[in-house]
Amino acid sequence: MGRLAAVAATGVCAVSLAACGGGGGDDDAFKGKSADEVAAQAVKATRQADSMHLKGSARQEGGESLALDIAVDSEKNCEGTVKQQGATAQVRHKSAMLYLKGDEKYWQNSLKQKAGADKLVSKVADKWVKMPAGDDQLSGLCDKQGLLAALDEDKSERKGMSKDGSTSVDGTPAVKLTKKSGGKTLTMYVASEGKPYILKVTTTGGSAPESTTFSDYGKPVEPEQPPAGDTVDLKQLAAK
Repeated sequence: MGRLAAVAATGVCAVSLAACGGGGGDDDAFKGKSADEVAAQAVKATRQADSMHLKGSARQEGGESLALDIAVDSEKNCEGTVKQQGATAQVRHKSAMLYLKGDEKYWQNSLKQKAGADKLVSKVADKWVKMPAGDDQLSGLCDKQGLLAALDEDKSERKGMSKDGSTSVDGTPAVKLTKKSGGKTLTMYVASEGKPYILKVTTTGGSAPESTTFSDYGKPVEPEQPPAGDTVDLKQLAAK
């Protein structure tokens, strides 16, 4: 599951979306600004947001599917679910402690390089496993800035866009920005009311379609600590 964060990162950098519904009017909220200026403004606002909810999916070149549904804030509190390679894991990060609840397939994939993996899998599957943040490859999902870093890694990805009218994303008015390149259509939907947050990005065309939605900006992320009776410590188990 090393590329689970990429469902957000690549979905943001390579962006496209079929129309999300009607929406009259024009893009008066960004009158006088070019599409590239609107995109840059949206990236800045999104990176500065205190919290958000990301939900995305991607299909990689080999046909492998990837899905992410997670809420995260600037303090690295997070809660959500990730799916890849037929495996599912719930993730929570609270008070510098990471908690994972993976199914058997997840732990088989994650522990296959460790000695005694089969024995460990039977002890941790479908349990909340606690570990210091950073010990697992999913911990990066709880780093909001890390998740969004790709927004500015290659600014050329959002250069040369065009305004393509107004619409709405889950009821929020938005301006649609598009870019076509190499047989792919890239689009970014930017909120045209309130702060210019990115609302949805996808890429269509080609063999690796992607889609990511952004919502619940500024909403507190307050994951609950899993019950002690349903929690195990991976390091302690591995030491036995």
